[in-house]
Amino acid sequence: VQLVESGGGLVQTGGSLRLSCAASGFTFAFDDYAIGWFRQAPGKEREFVAAISWNGDSTYYPESVKERFTISRANVKNTVYLQMNSLKPEDTANYYCAASYSRGVATGAYEYEYWGQGTQVTVSS
Repeated sequence: VQLVESGGGLVQTGGSLRLSCAASGFTFAFDDYAIGWFRQAPGKEREFVAAISWNGDSTYYPESVKERFTISRANVKNTVYLQMNSLKPEDTANYYCAASYSRGVATGAYEYEYWGQGTQVTVSS
């Protein structure tokens, strides 16, 4: 199983980025898996950012990113996206996507079996 994140980079406060997570090698079909995004800044714990159910009908966000971040998926492309708008310096972190063999929305890191290597997002003030 491979999850590959892309789209990170350096952006100014108030800017936008769209992250992608390309999946391959699953035992089951890609749409059997819920997908989540997490982030981790240096010296901080991993933080849940967004999650989407197998068919995209259900999504969940913590208050810290609600109304600014949008998760979506294109099952025909085995890809999940994270659109990030109105970025703030506190959004700076390494962003990871993860897959959970579940059709529901999973918000805990322990619920995810597979993880990508991450993509760095840096928001300058």
